[in-house]
Amino acid sequence: MALTPMIRALAWTVPLLACPALAQPSSGISEGEVRIGVLTDLSSVYSDLAGSGSVLAARMAVEEFQATHRPAFPIRVLSADHQNKPDVASTKARSWMDVEKVDVIVDLPASSVSLAVVKLAKEKSRLVIVSGAASTRITNEDCTPTALHWTYDTYALATGTARAVLKRGGDTWYFITADYAGGRALEKDASEVVVAGGGKVVGRSTHPFPGSDFSSYLMAAQASKAKVIALANAGNDTTNTIKQAAEFGITKKQSLAATLMFITDVHSLGLEKAQDMYLTEGFYWDLDEQTRAWSRRFYAQQKRMPTMAQAGVYSSVLHYLKAVQAGRTDEAMAVVGKMRELPVSDMFARNGKLRSDGRMVHDMYLVQVKKPAESKYPWDYYHVRQVIPGDQAFMPLEKSLCSTLKSAGR
Repeated sequence: MALTPMIRALAWTVPLLACPALAQPSSGISEGEVRIGVLTDLSSVYSDLAGSGSVLAARMAVEEFQATHRPAFPIRVLSADHQNKPDVASTKARSWMDVEKVDVIVDLPASSVSLAVVKLAKEKSRLVIVSGAASTRITNEDCTPTALHWTYDTYALATGTARAVLKRGGDTWYFITADYAGGRALEKDASEVVVAGGGKVVGRSTHPFPGSDFSSYLMAAQASKAKVIALANAGNDTTNTIKQAAEFGITKKQSLAATLMFITDVHSLGLEKAQDMYLTEGFYWDLDEQTRAWSRRFYAQQKRMPTMAQAGVYSSVLHYLKAVQAGRTDEAMAVVGKMRELPVSDMFARNGKLRSDGRMVHDMYLVQVKKPAESKYPWDYYHVRQVIPGDQAFMPLEKSLCSTLKSAGR
């Protein structure tokens, strides 16, 4: 029987206790166990790219860590639906921190949600590791000592895609932008690349979040005669915009560029509508044997391949647990220090490193969506056109406005 969104959310709140027969309380672990909260979108526009798949990814990290490292502490995973509402997210996060003594909160798709929880976590001296949100504010203007940004951000996504499209002659742009922090940041970062590269932004439309009818924005973009219509939105907003653009015949004369798009979006659209689009990804399941092996285990339970947000949750939880064990404590700042000491090495990031501003730096991938005839098996959707080294993909540390860098003397 299919579960309703509410029942599904409740079902995921059942905690996972990692091999309790083997685990014994550790004196450096508060409450005698490590508690991880996956705060995600289980029922709305980001549920495909994060949602239950992010909860599964966290559980897989715990199971792998337990089997490989046999820690002397039990681990509990909780999850909740933040409904893409900052007030709902803050209320749940506060309850987790004050009542259930959750040590770290992960995932947090939607920038407005993540920024609200980051602020609360600073107040409570708890750790937050953001995987599903994009705003660079998390490690820039609004950075805190206990907030880490793991998977991607608007700078890496927008600049990678914008540079590729510019090189291919797309020098006039029109933006269709979601009216929230992440959408505005995507537009800002991509616009700066376009202008710096000799291109021009000829117009923009802002739509409410979430949206359903994008016809007026698309008509304005069509009338602008821009070579590129850039989508500074995500999830269902992106897929609905692309579908409507195809229905109106816009893509016959103008190109679409998605500044934030996931493999689940491509799957939903189908290759016929998504073909040839360039986008920047932090992970691709079919990159190599390591990514394929993990992704097939994920697929066996989720029945779809993982997104970069979900793979990032796995990586962040695994690295967090390694740091807790190495430092023999779950105290937030001690764990952050240990996470910076340890190299990030797993199927998601082979040579990752955690910077002093909270940004985890790793390689990104410029991909192009395959034509239907080029796809040879299910979820075979991308040509990987370029590996973008982490130190080129993310905003240079010297450009950061993060206040904690000043106090640390950078």
